[in-house]
Amino acid sequence: MLEVKPQPVPGPDHSGPRAGLSIAEAARRTGVSVHTLRYYERAGLVVTAVDRTAGGRRRYHQLDLDWITVCTKLRATGMPIKTIRRYAQLVSAGRGNEQERLALMEAHRADVTAKLAEIQENLKIIDHKINVYRGRLAAGDADQLWAPNRLAGAR
Repeated sequence: MLEVKPQPVPGPDHSGPRAGLSIAEAARRTGVSVHTLRYYERAGLVVTAVDRTAGGRRRYHQLDLDWITVCTKLRATGMPIKTIRRYAQLVSAGRGNEQERLALMEAHRADVTAKLAEIQENLKIIDHKINVYRGRLAAGDADQLWAPNRLAGAR
């Protein structure tokens, strides 16, 4: 079972054996490219085989869309493809590995938290620079801000 809340897919009837969304529609609804959807499948990031029509065209269902959303969120937070693949393998394997899944998510959360802390520190420097420029511009002496002149010391 996925750890996402399934959302109904509005649109055509999905009750037939080959009903579902085309790859283009799945890409549009998930916000990723068709190329990315194909890549996720090739890279082993999907938890179930993507359904196919008799003609071999991919048909995506809500479960597929939910999983793609999970993958894109994990990638957006910096999880390596290798780790997403491992997570997908664990989910695909079913019950019995929940502790390993939890450990994987906890490790990723720790990585994301560390990155956020680093970004916050970097943001402090940016805010300081913004305040310096605002203050100097308001004081009318912004032209006194340090600007290296390499030619002045050159001979």
